Amino acid sequence: MSTLFPAGKNTDLIPIGNGFGLKKISDDRVEFYHFDQLQKVVPRKPQIDFRLFVIDLARSYALKKNKIAEALDISRQSIDNWLDIYHQYGVSGLENSPRTPTGNKARALELQRKEERGKLERQEFHFNFSFEQEGDKKQIDPEEAPFQREHPWQKSRYAGIFVHQVTLMSTWQWFKFTIGYFGERYKLFQVFLLMVCRNIGSVEQTKHIRKDEARVILGLLQFPGKDKLWEWFYQATGECLSPRLLKDFFRFQILRGIVNLWFWFIDGHRLGYTGKRKVHHTYNTQRQMPEPGRTNMVVCDVQGNVVDFEIQEGKGDLKSFVVNLDDRWEGETGKKPVKVFDREGDGNSFFSSMVRKENPFVTWEKHSDSKKLDAMPAKLFSISFEVNEKEYGVFEDEKKYTCEYEAGESTGEKQVHRFSLRRIYLWNKSSDKRTSGLAYTPHTELSTQDCAFAILNRWGASENTFKHIQTRHPYNYQPGYLFHESDNQSIANPLLKEKQKLIKRLKTETNKLYKQMGTAKEGLTKEGTPRQNSIKERLKTQIGENELMIKKLLQEVKSLPERIELSSLNGNKSFKVIDNEGKNLFDFVTSAAWNSRKQVIEWLRPYYPNKNEIVDLFYAITQCQGWVKTTHASVTVRIEPLQQASRRAAQEQLCRKLTSLGAQTPTGKFMIIEVGDSPI
Repeated sequence: MSTLFPAGKNTDLIPIGNGFGLKKISDDRVEFYHFDQLQKVVPRKPQIDFRLFVIDLARSYALKKNKIAEALDISRQSIDNWLDIYHQYGVSGLENSPRTPTGNKARALELQRKEERGKLERQEFHFNFSFEQEGDKKQIDPEEAPFQREHPWQKSRYAGIFVHQVTLMSTWQWFKFTIGYFGERYKLFQVFLLMVCRNIGSVEQTKHIRKDEARVILGLLQFPGKDKLWEWFYQATGECLSPRLLKDFFRFQILRGIVNLWFWFIDGHRLGYTGKRKVHHTYNTQRQMPEPGRTNMVVCDVQGNVVDFEIQEGKGDLKSFVVNLDDRWEGETGKKPVKVFDREGDGNSFFSSMVRKENPFVTWEKHSDSKKLDAMPAKLFSISFEVNEKEYGVFEDEKKYTCEYEAGESTGEKQVHRFSLRRIYLWNKSSDKRTSGLAYTPHTELSTQDCAFAILNRWGASENTFKHIQTRHPYNYQPGYLFHESDNQSIANPLLKEKQKLIKRLKTETNKLYKQMGTAKEGLTKEGTPRQNSIKERLKTQIGENELMIKKLLQEVKSLPERIELSSLNGNKSFKVIDNEGKNLFDFVTSAAWNSRKQVIEWLRPYYPNKNEIVDLFYAITQCQGWVKTTHASVTVRIEPLQQASRRAAQEQLCRKLTSLGAQTPTGKFMIIEVGDSPI
């Protein structure tokens, strides 16, 4: 993570998250900073300007309201009131006038919120699921509900995962997703949650789980065997509900403010396949070679939460995924997030389509001239900041593009699109390396430093989210393989590739012959005429034959199609596509567990002084053994205390925080977690 404010500078700034800070100059003025750089000076009067500034901090920058309130010495309730008033009445509603006093609006809003809370309490689900019909919503018998069986204290070595369960119930309404879509098959997702939290790599490995100890912490009447688990799995996948489930889950996160809408980082993660079926190839960047498999296109926010994902066949298409991302979430996001992606997204036509759709983005620049970058004077890099404990210098200029695109599919007419992008130059002063990036930010206030921060935030020392997920969780696991006929049966024309190789070989050979002819001596007869069988004449003849062959091959290449159907080569073979239903369900659980990890770590930070050990502390807590007790009113989990005093204090504080959330099971039992010695 980046250093918020460099040492010795603006120590009186109050940080409010994501590198932003506020500084109170006087009772009537506030300064707004980002990474110690002054962005604007905001007067407290007129009040409407100040309130609009606060609303912008909460909505556009997605900063936490309690931090804003503390820094500006206002109440959190005032911010909520201003946001609601702005939403219902617009800018004019924020003015204090004799006819429409803000206080009256606040009281009206309070009554409205009270009425809405009453409606929510009377509803079974607080979220509008995308069920086509009311009957689509699954129901279960009360006896099959989780944690329904009452029992005294029982030991469980898996007690620590209750941290995830409380968080998912309180923040993500976990059982309302799993039960609402799958009914009694929710038990499958409880087992998946245990697998994800304990890094159990396959369904087959569940045979090593202590079933009695796992059953009580998962709230199941009985832990399933392998055959029963596969039966549940195929019953769940047979309903093909994963697209709707994922759509609702990610929409829920966006609407509830769980994920950040400032920057969205998009990248592809390779899912390899080592079976015997013929599938399309993806690209292994570590081995630098194509391999059979799929690509999981994943969207993460600036904190590393999973916002969205889509598993694509073969190498996948990052560009179309990025272009269509706003269409997927236009109704939920409002203001378009800034997309950040790597050099795979480089290209004039792609940039043109993003600009024409006013789709903001930041990316690395491909094929940047390293010699020109190194020759730039150091004084140009006037802006300095730190990311991942490394010092950077940055400045920007403009890069112009010209691109032709089809104005209409039916007419085939082409139009010329001229546009310009922001070019961001970066200098890593620690390694003395320079590079550049590109940005397009319409309707979005992003400074040069913001764009540089976006580029470096994930592809710096921390690489990306995938690396961290797969070290702690079975992120690459595919539960069950089902194959379908692929719609894409085309391959690169092997005859075209063969001829292109031959052309390249002939050109290389011809160049060598030209060099030999330049040094060969001219053989002459007694009459002084060139000898027909001299070395030079033979070289000329060979060069002429090669050039005629190259010309002929180039003509043949023009007439050949770039891609052909596989069936034209071998009628018995065809490409298969791996069914993604099972993988989507497992990755739904992985994404939920990962995002809950992010949330719990944020809750844990204030309680532990050593910030470098926060992640390790979190996993130490979730790996704890403990004891479980279920009564008619509550589910209580007591986990063993950590030995180190500071860690135990943080552990106890976190458990108090989780208990205070008031999470409840579907039958209304409170979920309580505590730290202590054995009650048995």
